[in-house]
Amino acid sequence: MVLSKRWKATKTWGVVFSGLAAASAFPVAKAQEEPGASETVIEVTSPRLVRDLYDTPAAVSVTETPDIREGQQRLQLDESLNTVPGLFFQNRYNFAQNLRLSTRGFGARAPFGIRGIRIQVDGIPYTLPDGQSQIDAVDLDSAQRIEVIRGPSSVQYGNASGGVIDITTARGDDQPPGARLRQDVGSDDYYKTTAQANGVNGDVSGIATMSWLNYNGYRDQSEVEKGLFNGRLSREWNNGQRLTATFNALHTPKAEDPGGLTAAQVEEDRRQATPNAERLDAGQEVDQQTLGLLYEAPVVGGDLTVSTFFTRRDFSQQLPFPGPSGIAYDRQFFGVSSDYQQENEVAGLPLTWLAGVDLHRQVDERRRYRIRPDASVAEQIQKEAQNGTTAAVFAQGDLAITERFNLSLGTRFDRLRLSIDDDLLEGGDDSGSRTYDELSGFAGISYRTAPRQQVYATIGTAFEAPTFTEFANPDGSGGFNPDIEPQQALNREIGLRGSFGEAFSYDLALFSIRVDDELLPFEDDVDIDGVTTSRTFYENAGRTERNGIELGLNWDISYTWRITSAITLADYTFENFEDRQGNDADGNRLPGLPREQWVTEVEWKGQGQRFAALEWQYVGDLYAENSNETRVTDYWLFGVRAGDTIRFGEQSLNVYGGVRNLLDEDYFSNIRINANRDAFYEPAPGRTFYAGLEWVF
Repeated sequence: MVLSKRWKATKTWGVVFSGLAAASAFPVAKAQEEPGASETVIEVTSPRLVRDLYDTPAAVSVTETPDIREGQQRLQLDESLNTVPGLFFQNRYNFAQNLRLSTRGFGARAPFGIRGIRIQVDGIPYTLPDGQSQIDAVDLDSAQRIEVIRGPSSVQYGNASGGVIDITTARGDDQPPGARLRQDVGSDDYYKTTAQANGVNGDVSGIATMSWLNYNGYRDQSEVEKGLFNGRLSREWNNGQRLTATFNALHTPKAEDPGGLTAAQVEEDRRQATPNAERLDAGQEVDQQTLGLLYEAPVVGGDLTVSTFFTRRDFSQQLPFPGPSGIAYDRQFFGVSSDYQQENEVAGLPLTWLAGVDLHRQVDERRRYRIRPDASVAEQIQKEAQNGTTAAVFAQGDLAITERFNLSLGTRFDRLRLSIDDDLLEGGDDSGSRTYDELSGFAGISYRTAPRQQVYATIGTAFEAPTFTEFANPDGSGGFNPDIEPQQALNREIGLRGSFGEAFSYDLALFSIRVDDELLPFEDDVDIDGVTTSRTFYENAGRTERNGIELGLNWDISYTWRITSAITLADYTFENFEDRQGNDADGNRLPGLPREQWVTEVEWKGQGQRFAALEWQYVGDLYAENSNETRVTDYWLFGVRAGDTIRFGEQSLNVYGGVRNLLDEDYFSNIRINANRDAFYEPAPGRTFYAGLEWVF
């Protein structure tokens, strides 16, 4: 890759496949039996206040280990979360741009990666103070449970919390001591090797997982090489104290980017990369290490958690166009969080409350280079320190008015400061800062019509500040764009949740969200030394409305058959918005979002651990730009996977395989919204195969 060979300023760290660790900011979600009760109590922790799922006034979904691991490649989150209503995934196959994820429209504006959704793994935030999230270091081979909050959650997590993805990985004592070796192969030269070992020694437990991925990709210029390590080391004491350490390391020496195609280019050759992407060797290199510590203890009748973390990320990228397209940064991201939860009584009524603080800081030493069409470096045009600091206090409480009726309240105050220190002063000093003081609130009621039947209603606010990337000035003057402001959301929601015995469960949510000053991307031409190229900038829309219904169903028909289904029907529309090209977008749909989604999986279980599953997915049509002139058609996808286990005494061999896009449908894995020159399309692979063996001993 040109950028790494010619101008990358900082030597990347080699992958660190040693050490055990991982920090968790909050207790993991868990299921437990209440004393004297016959039914399992499902506890959720992603809303920070630990409570029974059926007392939680929010749209929360839980995905357990079998759905994460069984017969899956474990490459991207969409494999595990496809059957969660309200989520929309794009860009599964471009490892340079990474998976795009949106929930109720939040996150849809990102041309790459994730914006506006809180991501955390074992409580360690993968979302920066400025709102950007990177998930390339998420290790699904270690994942044990994933909780999803659908809808704005600023009262829990502050900036950029249009939804929450909370991933918990296994501790050493969560599974029988032993080891696993796994080898996958598949279409387009897909190879993945994974090793895992865990054990317990007295009060100490540990687990380590490492993997290596090689994948040439469906399109030209889309090869990836990626290594991951994830480890946890825990120590428990008899008085309930627990200390957990986490270490996670990512090493990606190659992740190529084929770029977006026009409709004519797609018609000519779906597999091709853009000429610029190949000429410039577009892609990225990443090294990242994360270390964290979590302390949990019972204190004065309540539960105290204190956590801290440190992440170092060394990144370089060549974008698929000439001009200001060479990017590098060295990042340090660190922080501390603490919360305390206790149960009391107020006027004779049970009260469960939580209070806490978050203090996180992001320091990016950023560089940008002007790249000529022949891939040579013209000059360095950016050298600056980007600093983001968030300090917050929050509190939540559940008051049990009766045994069935709960009142929930929450509030959070955030001070977010974003600053730039310009170290390249030849074109003037672009230093500056913006500070935001934001108060978020939440109120909800929950009523149990039966022990496992719930009705709830909520109203809450959320805010989302522009990221450093989104602050770029369209006039080319540098510094902060003075015309862009945070978007503000008001969320209203009614939900029903319940189960009938152990066989059938449902989750229904109706939501209405009003977003003022919605942040949206657009691409504009930039003239660099006589060469016209495109660059993404951002603007505020007047207002958007998001109204929809989400329905999740799970039916265990018998011991051998299960059906899981998720349906999302939603409208995402502009109000009072005229874009920079003078287009009146009032009443138009937000680009990049389908109105309809339907995912269903039918699973069969045989003797032992034999299984087979058929999945189908429908994604409705969507538009590629604010003007709604380019319509991307709807599509159906089908996939199958199956596996079996062969036992040899205490050891076993798991055999599995799958077919994606079974009917060889032509569709797009990603739409680059508002792309200039109509280069919207990233074609997805046709029918692909994978298979693997896993030795457990």
